[in-house]
Amino acid sequence: MLFKFKAIKEGKLVVDKIQADSQEAVLRFLKTGDYFPISIWRVDLPTTTLFSFLFKRVSFNDVVDLTRQLAIMLDAGLTLIDALDILKKQITKPNLLNVLENLDKEIRAGRNFSSALSLYPQYFSGLYISLVKSGEASGKLSDILIRLSDNLEKERAFRGKLRGALIYPAFIIVGMVVVAFVMITFVIPKLLELYKEFNTELPFSTKALLFISSFFSKYWLILIVGFATLVIALVNYFNTKSGKLRLDSFLLRLPVIGNVFKMAALVDATRTLSILVSSGVSLMEALSIIIETSSNLIYKNAFEKIKKHVEKGVSLGIAMKQSGIFPPILVQMTLVGEQTGHLDETLFRVSRYFELDSELAIKAMTTLIEPTILIVIGTGVGFLVFSIITPIYSLTSSLK
Repeated sequence: MLFKFKAIKEGKLVVDKIQADSQEAVLRFLKTGDYFPISIWRVDLPTTTLFSFLFKRVSFNDVVDLTRQLAIMLDAGLTLIDALDILKKQITKPNLLNVLENLDKEIRAGRNFSSALSLYPQYFSGLYISLVKSGEASGKLSDILIRLSDNLEKERAFRGKLRGALIYPAFIIVGMVVVAFVMITFVIPKLLELYKEFNTELPFSTKALLFISSFFSKYWLILIVGFATLVIALVNYFNTKSGKLRLDSFLLRLPVIGNVFKMAALVDATRTLSILVSSGVSLMEALSIIIETSSNLIYKNAFEKIKKHVEKGVSLGIAMKQSGIFPPILVQMTLVGEQTGHLDETLFRVSRYFELDSELAIKAMTTLIEPTILIVIGTGVGFLVFSIITPIYSLTSSLK
C-alpha cells in the first residue's frame, strides 16, 4: 500500500510517499529515521489489471537479478549511485524502474541504502534489509550483496525444482477433473438413456453411474458455484492464523510430501541463520528475522519459543532440543558450533546437508505422485468402461 506523510525533521517540514503494509509500519519507519510525524494517510492506487499484475509487477526473480548485478558492480569498484544509474538505463519494467528511481532519490538525499530499501518491504525482506545494514556498518556492502545474491539464487533454484515437480501432476489432476466432470455431466447421460428403454436389470455399478450422472446433469451449475464457494471459504480460512496453523501441521504430517515442506523450512532457517551470524548480526536479531520471514507457522512458533529461551540465557542448541521438532543432527551440530565458536560455518554445512535431503525428497515425491495419478486415472476409466459395457452383455444374453 502507498502512504503519504507529513513530518518534521531537523526543523524542516517533509512531505513524502512510502510503500508499507500499514500506518503502524510507516510510523515505525519515521521514528527510526528521527522524523516527528504530523499526519499519515493512504493513497489509493489505480486498479491493478491482470496484465499489469502478471507482467509489470516486481517479481522475486527481479529482486534476485537486481541483487546480483548490484553485487558485481560494487565489487568492481563502482559507487552505489553509479551502479543504480547503470541499472536504470538497463531496466525496462516500469514498476522496477520506479523502485530504482526512488532508491536513487533517497540515497542522493542522504539516506543510507538499507533505509531506502525499507520503503519497499513487499519486495525486500527483513533478512535482505538487515544484511545490507550490516554491510554498510562493516564497510563490506559488496561482499554482503554477493553472499545475499548467492542465497537468493539458491532459493530461486529450490523454488524452480519444487515448481517443476508439481506442475506436471497439477496439470494432469486439473485436466482429469475437468474431463471427468464433462463426461459425467453431458456425455454419459446420453449413452445411458438407451438402457432405460430395455426392461433388464442393470448392474450396481451402472445404477450408481446413472444416479451420479443424472445428479450432475441436473445440478451442475449449483455444484460449480458450491465448489467455488468452498474454495474461497477455505482460502479465507487458511489465511487466518488458526487455519494456517492447521494447514501447515497437516502438510508436515503428509507422507513423502510432508518431508519436502520440512526440508524446505529447515534449509531456509539454517541458511538464513548462517548468513546473519557470519555477517555480524546478533543472534537475537537473527532469530527475530527468521521469525519474521518464516512461512511455515509451526517452525515460526518454534523459533518464537527458542528466542524466549535464548533471552533467558539458554544456548541455541539446547533451546532447539527443547522445542522437539528439529532433527537431532541440527541440534547436535548447533551445540558443536556454539562450543567451538564457529556457529555460522556449522549452520552452513547443515544447510547444505538439508539441501541435498530436500532434493532427494522432491525426487521421492515426484516418483510417488506419477504412478498414483496413473492408478487413479486407470481406476476411474475402468469403472466407466465396466459400468457402460456390462449392461450390453446382459442385453445380448436376454435377446438370445
